[in-house]
Amino acid sequence: MKQHLIFDLDGTLIDSAPSILHCFGLAFSTTNTPLAAPLTHDVIGPPLMETLKRLSGSEDTTLLNTLAAAFKQHYDSSGCLQSVVFDGVPAMLQQLQAQGYQLYIATNKRFYPTERIMAHLGWQRFFTGVYALDYFNPPLKSKAEMIGRVVAENGLALAECLYIGDRLEDGMSADANQMDFTLVSWGYAGDVAMRKPHWHSCAKVQDLAGLISTL
Repeated sequence: MKQHLIFDLDGTLIDSAPSILHCFGLAFSTTNTPLAAPLTHDVIGPPLMETLKRLSGSEDTTLLNTLAAAFKQHYDSSGCLQSVVFDGVPAMLQQLQAQGYQLYIATNKRFYPTERIMAHLGWQRFFTGVYALDYFNPPLKSKAEMIGRVVAENGLALAECLYIGDRLEDGMSADANQMDFTLVSWGYAGDVAMRKPHWHSCAKVQDLAGLISTL
């Protein structure tokens, strides 16, 4: 039986794509940097520097740091607060909490804007812990490592844990920790066709609590 539910954030609980893509666009335009790849939904999810390398087509540290600073200026000030909550998510979180589950966030999004989003939405009351790669010092290199640290730092039993996300990386990170995984397809859902046979899947927010209760 699952007791501890660890959620991805972007594409799972919130739709942050429009605001993130807008801020990426501003970062490139204000620094007069040409885009080497289109600003499409599939750039949402990986860590910031990884995405900037892809969008710029460059490994130049100075350029990447300049782009990162420009993105952070736009996103951290107001862009992060433009995220849209998927329909039904607040009621789902409230239901899961009322049923006694412990809820956590483990996201590739940086910790500062994640905290701002949690406060803006009033979601701190739902989550026992909120984690990002740069929550840790030094910052972690992968979501798989982060999930492992969440389990270790909270003394969780793997058999009682479930990771919930919308991307192939989320499922592979759960697999790396021998943790059960549920792939949700109401968000960006670009990786649904690549789901593994042993993963659970859920297409509607209102069905997630019922699915979890059967695991």
